[in-house]
Amino acid sequence: MDEEWRALTERLRRESGGTADYERLASTADRDELAGVLTEPGRPLWARELAAFRLGLAGDRRAFESLVLLLNHRDPPRCASAAHALARLGDPRTARAAAALATNELRVAYALHPVRLLVELRAPESVPALVTTLRRRLRPHDPHRRVALACVDGLGALGDDRARPVLNEALAHPALAEAAVRALARIPGQR
Repeated sequence: MDEEWRALTERLRRESGGTADYERLASTADRDELAGVLTEPGRPLWARELAAFRLGLAGDRRAFESLVLLLNHRDPPRCASAAHALARLGDPRTARAAAALATNELRVAYALHPVRLLVELRAPESVPALVTTLRRRLRPHDPHRRVALACVDGLGALGDDRARPVLNEALAHPALAEAAVRALARIPGQR
């Protein structure tokens, strides 16, 4: 069993109180039933999340909008589950949506999972979005160091030469310097 699936089901079982509705949604093979949960009025958040996650893992693009909303949720476990499902969904809109969320300064406190998703996707949007997000995090007294660190690590993992200037700037920030050195070392041709 996938670790993310296990964590999600345990969390949502608790949220739902282990109801029969939960058990049915967790086990049904009927994608139309799951898709219906996403648009049916009055459904609790746990049911929508479970349905979207399962549809995402199945590659059913009807889950896209719900998963993007969950990717930008204030609750980190919901964001992590959404990122996991979006990475497996295979929808070409995913990278553009993740880049928009990662670079949205009004929601930067929730940008950690979109940043990590961009690294996993390795899409054309990934490096420009991570560079933009990191550059904004290099301001004095920026409170979003976890997002900055995820950008530094992600840019190293992507190994793209376009990241060199911002990673060199990150060297001047004590909380990021060690990670920036490692990231720069991963860029081909870097010494």
